[in-house]
Amino acid sequence: MNAAWRRIGSSGSWPLLAALLLLALAVWPPRVQLQRPVFEWQVSFDITQSMNVEDVELNHAAVSRLTLARAAMRDVLGALPCGSKVGWSVFADYRSLVILAPIEVCSHYEELLASLERIDARMRWANASNVGKGVTWAVRGARSIGPHTSFVFISDGQESPPLRANETPPMVDVTTGEVQGWLVGVGGDVPVPIPKTGSSGEPAGYWKPEDVVQGSAIGGTQNHEHLSELRQDHLQALAKLVGVNYLRLNTPDALRTAMLDRRFAQSQAADIDLRWIPAVLALLLLAWRFAPDLGLLRGWQPMRLRVRQDHSVRTRAAGSA
Repeated sequence: MNAAWRRIGSSGSWPLLAALLLLALAVWPPRVQLQRPVFEWQVSFDITQSMNVEDVELNHAAVSRLTLARAAMRDVLGALPCGSKVGWSVFADYRSLVILAPIEVCSHYEELLASLERIDARMRWANASNVGKGVTWAVRGARSIGPHTSFVFISDGQESPPLRANETPPMVDVTTGEVQGWLVGVGGDVPVPIPKTGSSGEPAGYWKPEDVVQGSAIGGTQNHEHLSELRQDHLQALAKLVGVNYLRLNTPDALRTAMLDRRFAQSQAADIDLRWIPAVLALLLLAWRFAPDLGLLRGWQPMRLRVRQDHSVRTRAAGSA
């Protein structure tokens, strides 16, 4: 055995064998688990027609509110640590319905991305938008999934039909602060027309004043329910009512920061992907083996090359003698 290792070392093949072993570790890595912070989120998207208003920006281009919300969530999926879980809900009328319970983000990354792209206004089952009731349903949904599930509710906050004076959502079975999470507001500050779409998502013009119930008790001054802007005061009041945080979504970075907040993390054993370590070491060994004359590697040539060079020097010396 010792003779075999000496032959390997003298032939300069040991870097290749070591690189092969390292590559095998990269392909079939041992399972390594460490304690790390992980998150569990149930994310609810408002899919009512006002979310189709294009009054926000993404990559310097005007996009719809729902488009920005989905883009922000894609960014979050790529940033969440392995072991974290994410699920989807959609809101319309008065309910926030769970369509996908939280699943692990690394092993189901492609499935989460594919299902996220399919969340749009074609999924709505009614044209009403009772946001306050939808928030309480989001709380119930997260609570029913598990005690460690937090929720995100993304909406422009527009109630349709508008609320009556001093109207609040029913919260008989909802305790303030029992579920952690974020209410996320998305939209511009200037009222703009709301695109009207058919059941299949086809454009059908814009909502007109006579098409909707006018008048709003929120602030007592609004009377343009056929137009839409971010109803931030309403969302902030709802956040306070259910005991969660409020965030305005202007860029995808904002949602990533909110959903990676350590206040919502739990510590648990999670698989750690260390395949890059043996892969990098194998690459360095191969570079050392096949590029011995480059820079700092000049003094670290494989033994076989040194033997050849020493033999050449002795041969030339003998010939000159």
